[in-house]
Amino acid sequence: MAREMVVSGTFYPARDIELERYFEHFSAVYDEESTLVCDGTVKAVIVPHAGYVYSGYTANIAFRTLQKSSIQNIVVIGPSHRVAFEGVSLCDFQNYDTPFGTIKNADKLAHALKEKFALSCLKQAHFEHSTEVQFPFIKYYLPHVNIVELVYGRIEPEFISQIINYILGEEENGVVISTDLSHFYSLERANKLDNICLHAIENLDTHMLHKGCEACGMIGIEAMLLSAKKLGLKSTLLDHRTSADESGDTNRVVGYLSACFGV
Repeated sequence: MAREMVVSGTFYPARDIELERYFEHFSAVYDEESTLVCDGTVKAVIVPHAGYVYSGYTANIAFRTLQKSSIQNIVVIGPSHRVAFEGVSLCDFQNYDTPFGTIKNADKLAHALKEKFALSCLKQAHFEHSTEVQFPFIKYYLPHVNIVELVYGRIEPEFISQIINYILGEEENGVVISTDLSHFYSLERANKLDNICLHAIENLDTHMLHKGCEACGMIGIEAMLLSAKKLGLKSTLLDHRTSADESGDTNRVVGYLSACFGV
C-alpha cells in the first residue's frame, strides 16, 4: 500500500524539475543572507506546512540542517486538519510517493511504534497536507532515509512526547514536527502571538505556550519541548516569517517558523 500524493500541484509543484528550482532558490537565498546553524547533532526539527511559496524557505532551512546528520529513519508528526478523531494514526504504507520518487517505509520502527503505543490506522486521516508537504524535502535532502507518518487528532502532548522519547532513543532516528503558527490576524497581532511561540520553543517553556501561542500543531510542539527537556536537547530558532512576506497582505496573515533540536 502506497501513501499517494494528495496535495501535489497545490501546496507544492507536481513536477520534480519545478520542485528542484524551488529548493535551489531557497538555498541560494539562505546561503547569501543567513548565518544561523544548529549546534551539535540535530535530532529533530519543527517546520511549517503551508504552500511552498509562503513557507517553503522556512522549512528548507530546517531540512538542510537534517541533511548533515546521520539519521536513517525519520518520523513525521503532524496534526489532522480534515478528520476529527481521538489519538494518533499510523498506517502500514510500504512507500510514500513524491515527485522525486518514492520513500520507503521504516518498517521495523513503524511496527515497534504500533505495538508499543497501541496505534491504529485511520486511513482517511492520512489525506493530510501537514505531513505530506515534508516528504519532497526529505526525498531531496535525505534521499536514503526511510520514514513513518504519524497524524494526530485529540491527544495529550505527554503521549506524543513518550513516542518521541522512544524514537529518539536510537541514534539513527529523527523527528519532524509539523505546525504553522497564528492564522488570519493583522501582521502586528500575528507577530505578537507568534513571538509567544518562539519564546516558548527557544526556552523549552511549555507553560509559555499556553499564554497565547495559537499554533495549529501546538500539541506536537509541546510534546517536542517536553522531550527536549527530558533528553537534554538544545533548541535553536532558524527562521520566522509570515505570509505577508510573500503576498504583501498585512491584514490576514499566517505565521511560520522553523527550529532544530540537537545534542
